[in-house]
Amino acid sequence: DNPCCDYAANLEKAEFLKTPNPEEVARPVEKFATPGIKTIEELANSEGVDRSRTAKAVFYTIRDQVRVVIIRGDYEVNDTKLRNVTGGDDVRLSTPGEVASAGFIAGSASAIGVDPSLVVADDSIVDAPNRLAGANDDGYHVRNVQYGRDWSAEIVADIAEAEAGSTCAECCLGKLQTERGIEVGHIFKLGTVYSSAMGVMYDAADGERREVVMGCYGIGVGRLLAAAIEANHDDRGMMLPAAIAPFEVALVPLGLESDAEVQRANQSIYDELTRAGVEVLMDDREDGPGVKFADADLVGLPVRLVVSRRSLSSGGIEFKLRSQAPTETEVLTPSEAVDRVLEVMGK
Repeated sequence: DNPCCDYAANLEKAEFLKTPNPEEVARPVEKFATPGIKTIEELANSEGVDRSRTAKAVFYTIRDQVRVVIIRGDYEVNDTKLRNVTGGDDVRLSTPGEVASAGFIAGSASAIGVDPSLVVADDSIVDAPNRLAGANDDGYHVRNVQYGRDWSAEIVADIAEAEAGSTCAECCLGKLQTERGIEVGHIFKLGTVYSSAMGVMYDAADGERREVVMGCYGIGVGRLLAAAIEANHDDRGMMLPAAIAPFEVALVPLGLESDAEVQRANQSIYDELTRAGVEVLMDDREDGPGVKFADADLVGLPVRLVVSRRSLSSGGIEFKLRSQAPTETEVLTPSEAVDRVLEVMGK
């Protein structure tokens, strides 16, 4: 979410304006000893430079093969972006055993001398000369590494994860902010991963047989409820929108078991609302008003109607919207109560 423009994106897709690399004359590579240094933070500190001056190597296993992912040291790799640019396969961080079996030295590794088909690079590192990187020799690193001269990659793309405070790529003014959300629906482009595995083909207009490009979508019904509750609640419980509430009215009679007048009025308003097409949940338990009111608030139905000796002596039925404070009640005649419920429900 960005207050300077309307750009918003899921973290897995969010783009941001990366800080430019300063223009420099490329210098010769220099190998130097770095005993005990295994992390980008330690390397940058030992040289007295920012992490952006480093080329960080991260190992991922893709299609059972260890790949070297190179990104500028001040950024982190976004796994979903990486998966998308490598064909939609599952990607995961390689285990130490896998890294060692592939011939790499964790903590002193780089893409220097590595087959480009095994390398994926973030676009932040390709125009960044004179970077610090691993020497692929335990206890050594190199200075002045440059993409295209000393190493290259088969895939170069945006695989960096956006963070709060990153510059918006749309307006180039605002700073990105992060907010937690609930995914209530999604669309995925699957590409040809499954069609290739299952041999799903189609005849193209030019007569060629091609693999079907697949996609999927989903709506999380359960997540819709969770999102609605997250957006509509207070310290007393849920405030369900009428469109998804299991009932529209919570009818709460008090003294139902002992007061004949309350019994008649309660049954009358229940029958009138039901005939009008309103879904009513009647609480006929022999509990006190405190328990019933607390449970009605907790369940969160849009309207609460109370039938009691007190409400009847005041003129009828106590009406309250769930969104109102506990003290914001009014007493209506039975016909007024029905009309108000129908108005609130849009019937």
